[in-house]
Amino acid sequence: MDPVTPLRLVGERVIVRIAGPDDVAAILDYFERNRDFLKPFEPTRSASFYTETFWRSRVMSDSHDYDEGRAMRCFLFDKHDDRTVLGMANFNSIIRGVAHHCTLGYGLGEHSEGRGLMREALELVIAHAFGPLNLHRIQANYMPHNRRSGGLLRRLGFQVEGYARDYLMLDGQWEDHVLTSLTNQEWRQV
Repeated sequence: MDPVTPLRLVGERVIVRIAGPDDVAAILDYFERNRDFLKPFEPTRSASFYTETFWRSRVMSDSHDYDEGRAMRCFLFDKHDDRTVLGMANFNSIIRGVAHHCTLGYGLGEHSEGRGLMREALELVIAHAFGPLNLHRIQANYMPHNRRSGGLLRRLGFQVEGYARDYLMLDGQWEDHVLTSLTNQEWRQV
């Protein structure tokens, strides 16, 4: 990971990149616009989550985590209006050593669903994970009732590996998850 060159992945309709301080207003706008829509899929958010102070700190720590190889937390921006946040795609808990894997998390704003934007964005980040980051495995999990998410992962080639009861506390309650993964057949030991 090159700390000098900020991550910027460009697709036909989306730009996926790690946010900077100039993006804080757009990030806050995204979370405010989608607060009710995203609520069932996220942890309970404190009031501070919706503040400029929180996001100024968060974008700095996200950039640092990427530079240090711990995580890759990105936002999806509209290619024709790069001040509009459409969603997010994150590689959390990047582990090296004998594992070379991470956990994928993603979310899209309510009015961006059903247009193939998340698929386009995830194809970009997966190519980056399996290319420059040289990860061997990406784990992604979804709630069983979230058929749209399950279908997306299936179309991207993720394989179901199991079922986890009470896996994450989202919106104040424990939620079961279907566990999936995608492996990099081109992985190389360096």
